[in-house]
Amino acid sequence: VAPIDKLSTVLAIILALVLLGEPVSLWGAGGIVAITAGTLLMVEPSELSGLPRALRGGGSWLTFALASALFAALTSILGKVGISGVDPTLGTAVRTMVVLAMAWVIVGAQGHLGEVRSVPGHELAFIVASGAATCASWLAYYHALKDGPASVVVPIDKLSILVTVAVSAAAFHERFTPRYLLGLTLMCAGTAAMVVA
Repeated sequence: VAPIDKLSTVLAIILALVLLGEPVSLWGAGGIVAITAGTLLMVEPSELSGLPRALRGGGSWLTFALASALFAALTSILGKVGISGVDPTLGTAVRTMVVLAMAWVIVGAQGHLGEVRSVPGHELAFIVASGAATCASWLAYYHALKDGPASVVVPIDKLSILVTVAVSAAAFHERFTPRYLLGLTLMCAGTAAMVVA
């Protein structure tokens, strides 16, 4: 899921180019190609071949991962435009209120409001810690996005995949194929190219 979500980097760079007029150098173009190739290498070939069927059927985890990538790219571009004249912390607070309201409406619509009290304590602690990490991430991200070009800030932010891979290997004992590791290397090289550009 994480690699597919990182396609938002490529989408955000393309949207920044088209909608914000941010330039992309030759290095940047190479970075886009490397990030895209790296992402595709990190996804199992069977999942890629099943993509058309998953998209037609809806409900597949792959469909949701692709939707996540699209919305993450839009978040970056809309955020860049929205905070141009606003303090990034205030912008993050407003954005968080919208996310919070929408999430509770969806929970209510699905009929899960009564389940809040039954969430086990240890799981709730991890959910709260994840929320705190999200808040810190958003604050740092929007401060960087306010003054920096989206086409550079977004790829740097997506290097979080390195932490995701490390934790997946250490905590969940996930194993990675040479193909996957090559893809990860290409993603990192592509991000470095975007920063150099």
